[in-house]
Amino acid sequence: MGAILLRDVTIRDIRKDVLIEQGRIAKTGPAGACGAWQLAGDIEIMDCSGKVAVPGFINMHTHSPMSLMRGIGEDVLFHEWLDKIWKVEEHLDHDFVYWGTKVACLEMIRTGTTTFNDQYWFFDSSVKAAREMGLRIATGYDVMDKGSREEALRQKDQCIAKSEAYLSAGDPGHIYELAFHAVYSVSEEMIVWTSELAQKYDVNLHIHLCETRKEVEDCKAAHGGLTPVEYLDRLGVLSPRLLAAHTLWLTPHDIELLAARGVHCIHNINSNTKLASGYRFLYNEMRDAGINLCLGTDGCASSNNLDMLEAMKTAAIFQKAWREDPAALPLPELMDMATVNGARALRLDAGRIEEGAAADLILIETDNTFFLSPGPFLANLVYSAHSDCIDSVICDGRFLMRHREIPGEREILAEARKVLAKIS
Repeated sequence: MGAILLRDVTIRDIRKDVLIEQGRIAKTGPAGACGAWQLAGDIEIMDCSGKVAVPGFINMHTHSPMSLMRGIGEDVLFHEWLDKIWKVEEHLDHDFVYWGTKVACLEMIRTGTTTFNDQYWFFDSSVKAAREMGLRIATGYDVMDKGSREEALRQKDQCIAKSEAYLSAGDPGHIYELAFHAVYSVSEEMIVWTSELAQKYDVNLHIHLCETRKEVEDCKAAHGGLTPVEYLDRLGVLSPRLLAAHTLWLTPHDIELLAARGVHCIHNINSNTKLASGYRFLYNEMRDAGINLCLGTDGCASSNNLDMLEAMKTAAIFQKAWREDPAALPLPELMDMATVNGARALRLDAGRIEEGAAADLILIETDNTFFLSPGPFLANLVYSAHSDCIDSVICDGRFLMRHREIPGEREILAEARKVLAKIS
């Protein structure tokens, strides 16, 4: 892996030189400091004058193969939409998932994501696609038995075999985790079994939680008045390993439990609003309780894109609007949700541009209309700019995009068009 020298790049309003070696940020110093560094070997030098570096975005909840399923089930409520999706998914295979993930990776690279937390069938193919594209992926076996004893037994055997194979492989670019879909699609036995297996392997557990009002009401009716959070707490599932997507319909007691158990919660504003699931994400209450709050796009069948910058803007303006408080979600906290908070949840040393951290960063081109004003950089980036201001993307010390060029893009799109026949 060759070294990269970023000369005269702006980081937090300070012009710096940054040396990247072996996938890490090896040195930083004032602009011009690199002249005194002992540099040797194969080094790629980029003049970054006029560019600002920020940490690569960490998309903490998505379903990457759904990049080929946009527009399915538009203008319907969540559970009707989910029924349509499940019918389509009956026809999918490894080939569809592989090319769908490749398309998702193209989109995520273009929009500044360097790590994504995924959940989908045939995850082996998503891992293969992501690693070929150079992105870091967190994913693993996804349990969903829908109450079928036969399916539960099959999934148990398969989950153990897959988990042990991937954990023994030890790929640093793949963060292995387990998942179960939700409390309404997985039997109690399998919820407990999956949680205990995650504890045994010491891996994260990725789930959907309190996404809709109906989910909460159905859970309370089925489990003696317990909310989904209370139900999972009774089962011993809540822990610092749990990555809970949505967490939209929460009670004060739910928030207390999530905070006490160290659960990481993931906001998915675009899909929640588009499917009319809700918009009152209790950011302030959860933050003040000490919960680590992250950001995700969800899948393209519901969001309908993977643009983290768009998700950041939407998350902020909805908080401002429904609370009638323009300071409800400050920009530095919003940036943390999209970067370092996700890294913390994934146990990853990333989300910051500092010596020793993973070299995951994006370079923003500021020579355009969006950054002409003297306003703060983050305000211009989130509220004014679009993701096409992202000039280059580095993940794990490698360029994935240089000056908006991604190798192999045309070929990937051509192959993806072929596999669309499986659902058309």
